[in-house]
Amino acid sequence: MMPLLGVNIDHVATLRQARGGREPDPIQAAGIVEQAGAKAIVVHLREDRRHINEGDVWSLRKTVTTKLNLEMSIAPEIVNIAVQIKPDQTTLVPEKREELTTEGGLDVVSRQQAVREVVLRLKKEGIKVSLFIDPVNVQIEAAKRTGANLIELHTGDFANAPDEITQDRQLTKLIKAKDLAVDKGLIVTAGHGLNYQNVKKVAGIDAVEELNIGYSIISRAVFVGLDRAVKEMLELI
Repeated sequence: MMPLLGVNIDHVATLRQARGGREPDPIQAAGIVEQAGAKAIVVHLREDRRHINEGDVWSLRKTVTTKLNLEMSIAPEIVNIAVQIKPDQTTLVPEKREELTTEGGLDVVSRQQAVREVVLRLKKEGIKVSLFIDPVNVQIEAAKRTGANLIELHTGDFANAPDEITQDRQLTKLIKAKDLAVDKGLIVTAGHGLNYQNVKKVAGIDAVEELNIGYSIISRAVFVGLDRAVKEMLELI
């Protein structure tokens, strides 16, 4: 069974913010993505609101017909917003204001109690919770202890591998991490840095239920259109 595709549309909003106007509209983008066959819309409401803002998330909550997956830090302000909007799923991620994109997985081991409190609060509101973590055993075990429903394995080291040997080594690491997570009863998804050249290997990992991909799809859409960019990715996975 092939994994489902979740498409992160943050960088549609990045283009909008470049001119401070209303176009391109991420809400319209979400509709195109769903019509093309993706099964989830992913957005990251950052604390600095560099692209997606609350208004976008509220509008998406009203219009998304598949699944709305809100990536977020565990900052109290953002947690409060998530509780109000009630996306179908939240994915807890680390966040640094100076970073260009998320640089690694959430360190659940060192922040287990704080993460657990956020997980329990979101689940109480009927929101599924995923933790974006590196493919490391201790992080998977800690994720399980928080009560999260799912994990998303960080595929950045795989995607950034300088050669095929290193890439295959990272792929093996992902497979072993997936096996442990499944043994512990966690639903497994994956994402970060996946593109049209490397996605097939990760898509071939048994029991990975969803791949979340954004930047490469939006980049491809500049040249071929968003509908075609999504469909091309779906063909690959």
